[in-house]
Amino acid sequence: MKRSIAFPTLIATLFALSACGGNYESNSPANSPQVSVSSVTTDQLVYRKTSVITVKGENLNLGINFSHQGCQKITELAGSTATQKSFSCKMIAVGTVPLMITDAANKSLFAGTATIPLAVQPQVTMVTSMGTMVLELNPAKAPITVDNFLNYAESGFYVNKIFHRVIKSTSFSMIQGGGFTADMVQAPTQPAIKLEATNGLSNIRGSIAMARLGTPVDSATSQFFINSVNNTGFDATPTNAGYAVFGQIVTGLDVLDKIQVVATGTRLVGTTPVTDIPTTNILISSMLQTK
Repeated sequence: MKRSIAFPTLIATLFALSACGGNYESNSPANSPQVSVSSVTTDQLVYRKTSVITVKGENLNLGINFSHQGCQKITELAGSTATQKSFSCKMIAVGTVPLMITDAANKSLFAGTATIPLAVQPQVTMVTSMGTMVLELNPAKAPITVDNFLNYAESGFYVNKIFHRVIKSTSFSMIQGGGFTADMVQAPTQPAIKLEATNGLSNIRGSIAMARLGTPVDSATSQFFINSVNNTGFDATPTNAGYAVFGQIVTGLDVLDKIQVVATGTRLVGTTPVTDIPTTNILISSMLQTK
């Protein structure tokens, strides 16, 4: 059944939501209460902002499950009744994403899509001991990766981390950081994220991508690298999982080039000798979202 979903006039031009919903009769006795959804509204749909989504219907107190692929940390708010429940979540995707409401038996009550606009590409200003770079991120192409990177940046994780790897070979050149302190201690990280290497973005000069293990491929946490040249061999192919690009330098390519030519050597990480480490620490002193 097609439904017309009403939203506050203030934000009606910012997004669109379309859905089918209605009553669902479970295998319970004919006279037992039925859960139904009549409308779904939201106060805003803005990337990396918290939205309050309100569900109205009948017998909602019997239990509903709300899922929204554009949302992080969906939380049911206090004050729910049999006819209305409200949820809060942080929008972590842009574009058109699905949402679904099911009953306690996991039967569909409402299925639709929400369009989360992106007014401005987010930018992060990274201040290092060798200069400042401004990174423009692409949440439309790499929503999981961008959200992960911004979460680390917002928490202050990247402050006092170093660029611990500078590779300059005939096959590729890049600088890598975001994981180690100046004394080569690896900081605790959040859980690894899903690889988004097939998003259409390429490992070209100035692009930023997530570092990961060889296996499993879904192993990126905090470490990132910046391509100093066109390293298209890092792109995903049918036979290569690739590395997920999620943004690019818009200011500070000269800083990238200065870091790329620093002297490197071998240092111990624990008891393991590791090569390509700058002989003078290149420190990240600030990593802030500035747009």
